[in-house]
Amino acid sequence: MTRAPLQVAIVALPPLSMSGLGPIVDSLALANEIDGRLLYEWRVYTHDGRAVPLAGGAHCPAHAAFHDDIRCDWLIVVSERDRPVADQARFLARLADVASVTPCVSGIHHGVWWLAMAGRLAGYRVAAHSDLHRSLAARCADIELTQHLFEIDRERATCAGGQASIDFMLAMIAREHGQDLAERIADALGAGTLRAGGERQRMPSSSAPGERDPRLNDALQLMAANLEELLATDDIAGLVGISRRQLERLFRQYLGAMPSKYYLELRLVEARTQLQRTSQSIVQISLACGFASAAHFSNAYRDRFGVTPREERRNFIENLPARR
Repeated sequence: MTRAPLQVAIVALPPLSMSGLGPIVDSLALANEIDGRLLYEWRVYTHDGRAVPLAGGAHCPAHAAFHDDIRCDWLIVVSERDRPVADQARFLARLADVASVTPCVSGIHHGVWWLAMAGRLAGYRVAAHSDLHRSLAARCADIELTQHLFEIDRERATCAGGQASIDFMLAMIAREHGQDLAERIADALGAGTLRAGGERQRMPSSSAPGERDPRLNDALQLMAANLEELLATDDIAGLVGISRRQLERLFRQYLGAMPSKYYLELRLVEARTQLQRTSQSIVQISLACGFASAAHFSNAYRDRFGVTPREERRNFIENLPARR
């Protein structure tokens, strides 16, 4: 039985560049071309129906103004800066309405901010561009912010933007149509090795949390250097010369998480990397990442990623492209 093409609504909000919009459209178009079937159909919407101006003077035509009667399988909101739009309250209400009935909702770069302001990311893990972390942490205590390239959490998927947009789009396509098609698209785009969503985004030196406060940077380095023999939060605070409460305040302000939660996340992401890239046993990896037992490691890993470490390794091996 032939599957109907997935209907994709792309909400493009200024300011936006070709490098911001291109990975979305190019990935969908190449999926159709390489597979030989119509897998995706898409329409581009703007808040007012006018073409969205792109950096460099180009314009991307819009199919229509975004409205609350839009029905699609996948809603993608993309922007690259926080700029108000006309009648913003009404637009956010429409966005909330459409997102509430759409099976898959995604935000890329500042598209994450729009979805958060529409109240449609509450209770989800959210990958956000580093520029957004401070404002989102202050305004949206009900979302779980991460520093990852992208997050796919149930029916919500978010991406920090930039070069990670390609990794994100191909991960989403792989979910629907398999890793082999995603790898072939990556080859066509010249994207090289695809990165997993759990990889941390590179923080610009001008806005990196550690640059804002050297004590936070010291704390992060201590955590990264002590994944096997864990440091208590009080010990980390003492080593960087501040109180526990001050340390917790810095983590909430810049990273949107408590130190213990961030430390656990760091260890689990490292464990995921080792599961996918080394032949070490699960027991060896659990010990190297600071877990007292394989059972504790397995439970924490399943809570974070939705699969056990054993399932993670098996799934990764099964999804490797066949060697020719």
